[in-house]
Amino acid sequence: MKFTTLVSATALAVASTAFVGAAQARDQVQVAGSSTVLPYASIVAEAFGENTDFPTPVVESGGSSAGLKRFCEGVGENTIDVANASRKIREKEIKACADAGVKDIIEVRIGYDGIVFASQKDGPAFTAFEPVDVFNALGAKVLKDGQIVDNPYNKWAEFNADLPDVDIAAFIPGTKHGTREVFEEKVLAVGCEESGALKAMIDGGMSEDDAEDACIAVRRDGKSVDIDGDYTETLARIDTNPNGIGVFGLAFYENNTDKLKVATMNEIAPSTETIASGEYPVSRPLYFYVKKAHIGVIPGLKEYAQFFIADEIAGPSGPLANYGLVSDPELAAVQASVANEETMQ
Repeated sequence: MKFTTLVSATALAVASTAFVGAAQARDQVQVAGSSTVLPYASIVAEAFGENTDFPTPVVESGGSSAGLKRFCEGVGENTIDVANASRKIREKEIKACADAGVKDIIEVRIGYDGIVFASQKDGPAFTAFEPVDVFNALGAKVLKDGQIVDNPYNKWAEFNADLPDVDIAAFIPGTKHGTREVFEEKVLAVGCEESGALKAMIDGGMSEDDAEDACIAVRRDGKSVDIDGDYTETLARIDTNPNGIGVFGLAFYENNTDKLKVATMNEIAPSTETIASGEYPVSRPLYFYVKKAHIGVIPGLKEYAQFFIADEIAGPSGPLANYGLVSDPELAAVQASVANEETMQ
C-alpha cells in the first residue's frame, strides 16, 4: 500500500542555524515518550518506512514525562525530534523547552484512547467498577464511619459486597506516565468526591487544594503498585497474580483479550464506540509534539507528522482504528495545522 499522495521524498537542506557545527543531519526521525502512544507510533513508523523513500523512524518508549524531558533538552542532532504523550504538555515543560532553546513546538493531536481496568481472563469476577470502588481500594485516606482514616481495606468486598472477596492488588501507571494523570483526575478524584471523602476533608479543616491532593494520593502498603515500565510489565504482574487488577490503554487490552478481561466503569464497557461518543468516562486525547526547528533539517520529519495524521492512517477506517485509536472528529483541522507548521502560542 503506497501513500505517494501523502508523502514525497524531497531533497532537504542540511544547513540550519539550529544545527551549528553539524556536517550532515542524521537521516532518521527520532521519537520517544508515551507507552500508550507507542503501539500507534510503531505502526506508523513501519508503514512510513515501507511506503516512502525515507528511513523508518526510531521509536522508543519511556513514558510521557520522560519523553517530554528528552524533547526539552535542546535543539540539535543529539536530541529527539518528536515526543509522544498521553496528556498535554505542561506549562513547566514548555518553559523547560524554551530555556533550552526549544521555542517553536507543534502540537499534534492524533485521536483518543480509553483507560481500562483489566484482570486475568480466568480470575475473579472483576467485571464492574465505579470510581468510588477504585478510590476506596487504593486511596491513601478514605472515609469510613464518618471519619477520614488511613485506608483500612484489605479486600474489595469489605467496602462493596458486589466485588470479589479477594485481596486488593492493583498495578497502576507510575507518576511519569501520562496515563497516571488521567487515572488520578477521572477515577481517584471522582471517586473521592462521590464517596464523600472530599467534603469530609474540607469540613475537617483541610484547604480545598490540600483535600484535592489527598484525594489522588495512593496507599503505600503494597496494595497499590506503581508500574514505571510499559503495559507489558503490568501484564506480567497480572500473569503472576490471579487477583491482580491492571490499568491499561484500550489498544493494549484489545491486543491481549486472550489473556485479559475488562471491567465496565459506571456500567459502560470501554470500546472505540463508547469513547467516540463520550459515554465511557475514562478517556483522553493523545498527542505528539514536533520541534519546528528540526523540520527541513532532519529528513522526513514533517512528512512523518503528516503521514501519521493522514485520513488513510488515523482516520476511522485506517489501521490505527483497528488497534483501538478513536479517530479525532477534528482531524482535518489537525492536518491543516501541521501542514502550515503552526506552533503553540
